[in-house]
Amino acid sequence: MATTAVRNQLSSAHQSVHLGLTTLLTLVLAACSEQTTVTVDGSSDAWFSEEAVIRGITFQHQTGFTGRHLLPEIVGSGAALADFDGDGDLDAYLVQSGSLYDLEPGVERLANRLYINRGDGFFEEAENANGAGDQGYGMGVAVGDYDNDGDVDLFVTNVGPNVLYRNDGHGNFEDVSIQAGVGDPGWGTAAAFVDLDGDRDLDLFHANYINWSEVTELQCFISGVPTYCPPQNYQSAAVDRLFRNNGDGSFTDISLEVGLNRAFGNGFGVVTGDFDRDGNIDIFVANDMMVNQLWLNRGSFQFDEEAMLRGVAVDEYGVAKAGMGVASGDIDDDGDVDLLVVNLQGQTDSFFRNEGDYFVDATSALGLASSSRRYTRWGVTLTDFDNDGRLDLYEANGRVDPSTAYTNDLRAEPNVLFRGTANGKFVEIDPKGGTKQALIHSSRGTAVGDVDNDGGLDLLVVNRDGPAYLLMNRVPKRGNWIRFKVLLREGRDAYGALVTAIVGANKINRRVQPEGSYLDSNDPRVHFGLNNQLRIRDVEVLWPSGETEVFGEFEAGHTVQLREGEGHALRQ
Repeated sequence: MATTAVRNQLSSAHQSVHLGLTTLLTLVLAACSEQTTVTVDGSSDAWFSEEAVIRGITFQHQTGFTGRHLLPEIVGSGAALADFDGDGDLDAYLVQSGSLYDLEPGVERLANRLYINRGDGFFEEAENANGAGDQGYGMGVAVGDYDNDGDVDLFVTNVGPNVLYRNDGHGNFEDVSIQAGVGDPGWGTAAAFVDLDGDRDLDLFHANYINWSEVTELQCFISGVPTYCPPQNYQSAAVDRLFRNNGDGSFTDISLEVGLNRAFGNGFGVVTGDFDRDGNIDIFVANDMMVNQLWLNRGSFQFDEEAMLRGVAVDEYGVAKAGMGVASGDIDDDGDVDLLVVNLQGQTDSFFRNEGDYFVDATSALGLASSSRRYTRWGVTLTDFDNDGRLDLYEANGRVDPSTAYTNDLRAEPNVLFRGTANGKFVEIDPKGGTKQALIHSSRGTAVGDVDNDGGLDLLVVNRDGPAYLLMNRVPKRGNWIRFKVLLREGRDAYGALVTAIVGANKINRRVQPEGSYLDSNDPRVHFGLNNQLRIRDVEVLWPSGETEVFGEFEAGHTVQLREGEGHALRQ
């Protein structure tokens, strides 16, 4: 064991030197290439108010750390905002970690928590999470109506067997993992429900991090102080999992059949989208200190991994970064899906702008090269918080290695908020993180949604070994808005559908996409900020089937249902 510890200490030191040289080179190149320095907005008005406890969310995350550094303790966990009881507002589900050790007899493990929205943005905790109180060492959560019965179900990833909970239609859950066949025993992280074969039911994809156990845990040090080991030390990247929905409540694991074992990775963040605009939904995986993966869907569960070919495997300098959270959106409103991957302190974000056949690393051009490397980022979302029609950026931060910079929590960091501007750049908002009072924890999962249905998008943030944040949107002089609940004929949310509309003189594109950020599931309703416009025109939906319907014009300030077959079909 002593020899192993020394070897890993040397390995960590070698990697730290390599990372330092890489970071220095990146800083020099970025200084040469980045033309505009990010400036801080002088406004003293806060964008968010932290109201978790006031509104009934009392969740406290726990890692179970007892002195020995076990790798899963540093990475969890996530949250979901979804309408579990079908009453039209967003409920909150938070994933707990707990303990990786066997507990003393009579000591109950910590469980995941469910909070039911009363209808006004205030919550009441559901006993035993209404049956979804999983007690595994939790990581992430995905939400989707996998059985097409009109209510949303829950999939929870763990260090150990994952769990699928079936919703009875009233927000009560039953564990159907064994019957469904999705209880992969690895270390699951981010997950997504997505229809990959066009058969109108949701398949299930989830990333796996590494092949890990307490017995094979390593020892690593920084300046003689024990810390968590980097994933490269384990040399045990895992294969991600893809489960085909059989249409009868069960799934078939087709991971090896479709070739996911052709590209290993330390998978963290997952988003889906039609990145090459061929009509099929593709999958992007952000990997930790390994090249990212872009699985392009060729139909009938045939996939080609083309991250390197398309320019999203590494950054513009050829560096594989510590890919953690990932967000997607059409930042330039050109009709295709762009990607943002957040990384470790010292590494910049990676903003991959989609050019149709390939991606370009536009991190510097968007003003993120110098500003983003200050912190270690996990949760991330591209969201129009001020309703001006442009996507803003929120990043949830927390160190991996200890520091004495902020609080007694040696891994705590402030979160950051950037406003999207008319010239396509991001400008940091002051006060930091958008809150009047400084909030400094070691943040992880970050889910977005309008919990009080007032037209402003709010945030639910999980903090490692700390209380959750519920950040209520208080942007001063917020613009007008409209929201669409986009449904298939079967009645479920049309995951993957693209909604386009004219706002003023601009054509804006937004997708039905609950997955993204870091281990999270977001409000699937499609939100448009309208700035000072009173109406939205030429609303169209491109359905996952490839058909387009026109729904026309709507007034601001409402949530509108767009159901497949109820618009006017657009001739192809």
